[in-house]
Amino acid sequence: MRSRRYFLGVMLAGAGAMPAAMPALAAPRRAAPPERASRAALPLVVLDPGHGGADPGAVGQAGTLEKRVVLAVAQELRRRLEAGGRVRVALTRNRDVFVPLAERVAIARRQEAALFLSIHADSAPPGHGAQGRDAPRGASIYTLAETASDPFSAALARRENMADQAGGLRLPSVPPDVQRILLSLMRAETRQSSERLARQTMQAMAGDLPLLSNPHRRAGFVVLKAPDVPSALVEIGFLSHPADEALLNRPAWRARVADSLADGVHAFVGRRVAT
Repeated sequence: MRSRRYFLGVMLAGAGAMPAAMPALAAPRRAAPPERASRAALPLVVLDPGHGGADPGAVGQAGTLEKRVVLAVAQELRRRLEAGGRVRVALTRNRDVFVPLAERVAIARRQEAALFLSIHADSAPPGHGAQGRDAPRGASIYTLAETASDPFSAALARRENMADQAGGLRLPSVPPDVQRILLSLMRAETRQSSERLARQTMQAMAGDLPLLSNPHRRAGFVVLKAPDVPSALVEIGFLSHPADEALLNRPAWRARVADSLADGVHAFVGRRVAT
């Protein structure tokens, strides 16, 4: 059966939106051994540790770098998911390197991921909450929307979307009309799946982790714009709050975060397989 990515590609090519031709069908290959073939049939989860390389992300008051914290959590989460044997896992980066935002999305699309989860540990945007112990804290999760659910989320997305510049790229911003076209191309099924991924991940975190008020929010994050991959961005805490920073520096706490996220992924994948 043709995947929805195939039909989307054909539609975009017919509209002149894809300058490159569709890739030719590969020559038939020998069947993989049963164990390998069985594993290849498992849903693929793409984990996206934010920032990296020249882009450190947020920096806590004690000097904690977001890029290191989120990579450690992503690697811990990968171990848990792989141990569960229900999914395959790929990371957009597995070391301290810079990966452009568009390439993070492309990795998930090229591999036909079942879901894409971007992991961050931000600081409160300037002008959106006090700093120190009065700063916003707790975990939250974001799905894509053309209009942000609140000014805080809009400011957070604006800053995250500048990561390419922090990494040394100087690319023109995507025009608003192109953004609207990209959003319109997202199938209703993908949007609904992204919302369900966020809900199930939030439910898994709710009993284990402190949460930001109104923890499920929406904004125009670039890494969530794949039209055919259910996607969510999770903030595992705020490095601008000293309590969150202290927790995220503890391996045992990062393992707890990974456990909660694994529960959310398994809940989403289980429902997806069942339907």
